[in-house]
Amino acid sequence: MKKIIGILSLLVVLTLAACGGADSDENTITVGASSVPHAEILEEAAPLLEEEGITLVVEPYEDYVLPNDDLASGELDANYFQHIPYLEQTIADTGYDLDYIDGIHVEPIGVYSKGVTSLEDIPEGTEVLLSNSVPDHGRILGLFEEVGLITLNPEVDKGEATIEDIVENPNGLVFEPDYDPAFLPELYETEENTLVVINTNYAIGAELNPLEDALFLEDENSPYVNVIAVRSEDKDNEALNKLVEILHSEEIQNYILEEFEGAVVPVGGNN
Repeated sequence: MKKIIGILSLLVVLTLAACGGADSDENTITVGASSVPHAEILEEAAPLLEEEGITLVVEPYEDYVLPNDDLASGELDANYFQHIPYLEQTIADTGYDLDYIDGIHVEPIGVYSKGVTSLEDIPEGTEVLLSNSVPDHGRILGLFEEVGLITLNPEVDKGEATIEDIVENPNGLVFEPDYDPAFLPELYETEENTLVVINTNYAIGAELNPLEDALFLEDENSPYVNVIAVRSEDKDNEALNKLVEILHSEEIQNYILEEFEGAVVPVGGNN
């Protein structure tokens, strides 16, 4: 009997040793990311991170909700898909204890149309199809104001502006903020006489070149920097901060510039 107990004890010890790979777990990080361009950038960074003894697992996502849900639940160690206002809105809406380490790049948002070829030729009453992501609305409306299509209430912070804050709209544009951002490239293809506002990651994924195909586009000074988001308790995590350091490296930032030809603009590093 003692022999059997001894064997069982040994098996338990061996099982715990096999499952309790604390060192290997600490040296592996799982990051959720939009498939384009975020996951592509992470895949480029993975070999450099491996040289530091850290394995990077990239989990691609095609929506803007699940990456934060999965981060908060612990299924991810970090995510890389969102700008700061979106993260802040998510925290306010859900109570998730999330934060971010630093910004990596800016994706200038663009306005596309199959039927309209210039700002001067926008027909009266043209529909504007935009994301149902409320944190993007002020950003989009500010862009429309910059190109002279609307005027916003000057007493309202542009980043927080809503459609109700439009005080001048000479073209009678009809803003329709009802669409999943992932479907906007498809609407661009099918809704010929509309203006469609598309986030750059989805535009690139649909093989659009924002610099060539957009009717108008944010410039590189957009404050909507995409960040590495983490649970607040992990903000000082060594492996996650090493990832940010590598994403800020000259090698990765040059990759971003060359691969996306200005449609994705690196920030916070050497360029």
